Amino acid sequence: MVAYIDQAREAFRLHAWGDAYAHLSAIDADGSIAPEDLDRLARAAYLTGRDPQCEDAWARAHQAFLDAGAVAQAARCAYWLGVMLFNRGEEARGGGWIGRAGRLTAELGPDCAEQGYLLLPAGLRRLGAGEPVESLALFDRALDVAERFDEPDLRALARLAAAQALIAMDEPERAVRALDEAMVAVETGEVSTIVTGIVYCGVILQCRRLLDLRRAQEWTRVLSAWCDAQPDLVPYRGQCLVHLSELAQLRGDWQAAIAEAQRACARLSDPPGQSAIGLAYYQRAELHRLRGEFADAERTYGLAGRAGRGPHPGLALLRLAQGRLGDAEGAIRRVVEEAQGLGDRAKVLAACVDILLETGDLEVARTAADELAQLAAELDKPLLWAMSAQAEGAVRLAEDDARGAVSALHRAQSAWQELRAPYEGACVRVLLASACRRLGDADTARMEETAAREIFAEVGARPDLARLDELAGRGQADAAAGLTAREVEVIRLVAAGLTNREIADELVISEKTVARHLNNMFTRLGLANRAAATAYAYEHELV
Repeated sequence: MVAYIDQAREAFRLHAWGDAYAHLSAIDADGSIAPEDLDRLARAAYLTGRDPQCEDAWARAHQAFLDAGAVAQAARCAYWLGVMLFNRGEEARGGGWIGRAGRLTAELGPDCAEQGYLLLPAGLRRLGAGEPVESLALFDRALDVAERFDEPDLRALARLAAAQALIAMDEPERAVRALDEAMVAVETGEVSTIVTGIVYCGVILQCRRLLDLRRAQEWTRVLSAWCDAQPDLVPYRGQCLVHLSELAQLRGDWQAAIAEAQRACARLSDPPGQSAIGLAYYQRAELHRLRGEFADAERTYGLAGRAGRGPHPGLALLRLAQGRLGDAEGAIRRVVEEAQGLGDRAKVLAACVDILLETGDLEVARTAADELAQLAAELDKPLLWAMSAQAEGAVRLAEDDARGAVSALHRAQSAWQELRAPYEGACVRVLLASACRRLGDADTARMEETAAREIFAEVGARPDLARLDELAGRGQADAAAGLTAREVEVIRLVAAGLTNREIADELVISEKTVARHLNNMFTRLGLANRAAATAYAYEHELV
């Protein structure tokens, strides 16, 4: 049995988690397992996705340490059992175990490493309550404890938590420094496997929130390799698959993105209650939407929402694609008011520009584009610059500033090319085609549309292909009349005898926007009044 125990501990040291679990389970069944090996059994069970066995082993290890008078070790077992239950969504039970860890730690006195670990959930509660400054103070205290007692696990976790607080405080540069420092401990192998996985996933998640694509890509590749080197590892592989799906989507390999998203959903669904399942559902819903699979997208956005990941802005963009403009506008207006965090807000603002330009509220779309430009200047990330330039170009196009639109859209096109994002670049090409056509450059417009069509067909973006066909047909008729698509809608309603207020209600735009469209048409076409506009509409067979 002594030799067998040595074999089990060696498997644990080598990160052969399946073998470690099998050997330690056999020792446990023999009835001769030591408390520290029960702790190893709990960790091996957790890392191989055996949550019930993990819970049982950690609870028994906690009691065994107590019976042996090892209060500190008993407190740590209670703490990690509480963390596991929290991550599984069992907050009441998790809080109970962390509370027990706190009571035991109080027996040890105020100056012990275990006190530092307990500062983390207290700080996260403050952060969740919207108190980032207070939470950061607790995380800094935890870091001081880690330094004083040389606790690498606590040090890495405290820095990760501090980065979350700094992001909530809109201090991205300090947040990135904290994330990089947390990763140093991971790369050097200073921290335990469970904490390594937590930090990897947490750092990638925060990089995504900051739209720091370079760091997110880099750490996702490292996390993938780390998971692959431990074939038995379960808890972190699902979230890794979500990030891999996002990266595949960005580079235009939507088939690979779909496969990774499906694998992520499957892996994160069993056992149930894994916190990252909402991310997996949302990513899968996004791919359904982009491919025109609207029923599947709606169902999967619902799953994401029920799993705790809000369905917007994706669901609002789905409503736009479905032609439900009122629903899309109502949703995005609410989400813009509520969106927190720089990265999350940037994505919402970009969607707001797309939706409100379609519904005709140019004023709010301009405000959203300006805020997006401000965020890009603050964060200085290539992804944000690309999003901002694209939004600026779209708004300038709606403002009848075709030359300004071309300038902004060329910047967006260069940025997306640098990021190797073909689909997003194709969307910019469609806008460029519209701008070039307004400037009388029909050849360039056709070239841009042809290039966009090829990319849309390659990735499987069926809604974009359909919209391109619609724009091409509409563009021929509108160009002959000298009007934009929206102006055609307005002049038809003028010819039908509607007032500006009635036109605004019909098109779900502001009365001010209607007046601007009319002024632009009257000036460009040399029309004196509404009667002349009506005659022009009939002359060009617009009604």
